[in-house]
Amino acid sequence: MRFTGTSDYVATEELQMAVNAAICLQKPLLIKGEPGTGKTMLAEQISAGLGLELIQWHIKSTTRAQQGLYEYDAVSRLRDSQLGDPKVHDISNYILKGKLWQAFEADKQVVLLIDEIDKADIEFPNDLLLELDKMEFYVYETRSIVKARTRPIVIITSNNEKELPDAFLRRCFFHFIKFPDAVTMEKIVAVHFPDIKKELLAQAMDIFFDVRKVPGLKKRPSTSELIDWLKLLLADDIPEEVLKNQDVKSAIPPLYGALLKNEQDVHLLEKIAFMHRAKR
Repeated sequence: MRFTGTSDYVATEELQMAVNAAICLQKPLLIKGEPGTGKTMLAEQISAGLGLELIQWHIKSTTRAQQGLYEYDAVSRLRDSQLGDPKVHDISNYILKGKLWQAFEADKQVVLLIDEIDKADIEFPNDLLLELDKMEFYVYETRSIVKARTRPIVIITSNNEKELPDAFLRRCFFHFIKFPDAVTMEKIVAVHFPDIKKELLAQAMDIFFDVRKVPGLKKRPSTSELIDWLKLLLADDIPEEVLKNQDVKSAIPPLYGALLKNEQDVHLLEKIAFMHRAKR
């Protein structure tokens, strides 16, 4: 079982090697990189490329590790006992299975995505050490152990908002998705817009990478934002002449709202353009 990318996802050779190494070692693959570089989509494409079910666990700031295993619904059991419901005698009726439990009990191997793990509390990764290492956990209410029938392929993403514990890192295979160079970016664009005019693409790519080079940007535009911008350019039928020879130092790009995501960066480009025009 080897991942080689899909027709909908351009995976570099280094990324393919990282995915296959994690599968071989049977370790979680920890993926880091700029927001918008396709970390979450990677799990979706591994699932599609290998023909495996995908189970997604999207982490929030309030997410607890226990929720990934199971939760005991004591409130429902109390209510049912007051109503005289006979199912209260079986406590398993009130055990809510989490994403890890679902992945462990699957009949076939699945891909388990733990998305943006750094959003949760700092203790969250440590609370999953044993479960991800041994692929089992104990259910106290039923006094039973849940073991993985088939070890899932675990993909964990992080945006580097928090440092992850060393003990957790030791149990993972790590890969940092580098921002695509121009050649790789053209391949990515071709997946989304196979019929885009070469001249328009060339002009748009020049502007995009020039914007990313502007010093002081609070948030540099990402791959997903380039795709959105190109979609708007094509939808509005913007001619390549509008983009031709445009310099971000003298004017901000058309439909810049797809590329720039905060007012500070818009003001920065406007200031640079104004200063450049004033020098003429």
